[in-house]
Amino acid sequence: MKKLQLGFMLLVMMILAACSMDAPGSSTEEESGDGGEANGDYTIGFSISTLNNPFFVTLNEGAEAKAKELGATLTVVDAQDNASKQASDVEDLIQQGVDLIMINPVDSEAVAAAVESANAANIPVITVDRSAAGGEVVSHIASDNVAGGEMAAEHLISIVGDGAKVAELEGVPGSSAARERGEGFNNVADGTLDVVAKQTANFNRAEGLSVMENLLQANPDITGVFAHNDEMALGAIEAIEASGKDIAVVGFDATNDAVKAVEEGRLDGTVAQKPAMIGEMAVETAVQSLDGEEVEASIPVELELIK
Repeated sequence: MKKLQLGFMLLVMMILAACSMDAPGSSTEEESGDGGEANGDYTIGFSISTLNNPFFVTLNEGAEAKAKELGATLTVVDAQDNASKQASDVEDLIQQGVDLIMINPVDSEAVAAAVESANAANIPVITVDRSAAGGEVVSHIASDNVAGGEMAAEHLISIVGDGAKVAELEGVPGSSAARERGEGFNNVADGTLDVVAKQTANFNRAEGLSVMENLLQANPDITGVFAHNDEMALGAIEAIEASGKDIAVVGFDATNDAVKAVEEGRLDGTVAQKPAMIGEMAVETAVQSLDGEEVEASIPVELELIK
């Protein structure tokens, strides 16, 4: 009888031990729940300058695709090319307590206060495509705009020749893209081309059209145009075609519309940025930084001339 009782007690103990091994919260379940999802908890705010421009739409698509791949949540706010709205958007992201803010500035000078505000809230910042004139950023991801401007100038010279009279359509004043592309273009054009007119069209196609109409009236003998982006270049082409003149135009960005215009022979070339890659690299860098990895202060994205 005693042997029977002892056997029964051993059986109960084995059952209890087995139950203990499979209980919720066991080491096996914890490993399964954490496996490969460390990045999934991050919420990244993205203040983009405008989603009314194909370049930034593509950049945003690249960012969203990479965020999905890495399991991060991306909260996108559109500044609609308004520096004041962008400042307000960044404040909202700070109040939401996001883990990191990516900013594609409307205006490099104006955005500095927003970056400093995020710094004060201990929220790291990454700038995308355009830099900030103040505040501290973890990293800046952008094309080498100076090199791109030089590339555009060399291509324009190969078409119109040394000494030709040309015009320059400038981007949004104060933006680093406009400043750097213009710097690169003039690095090569100075002493080689005769830049008879420079005027902003704010990276906008409609303004590119109207500004080009005015430039043609004031400078009827120009033979070439460099536009700081494709939207202005395409607007300028409309004005040039309406005038019946033969003027070479080189743009910047390689948007789908611009590449099609190059294929049709209407646009003489465009410097190809890779917006989707810029967006992807921005999110990738953000997650690396949040994971505690060291990231480069400036990450250039390669360029290519399409002609």
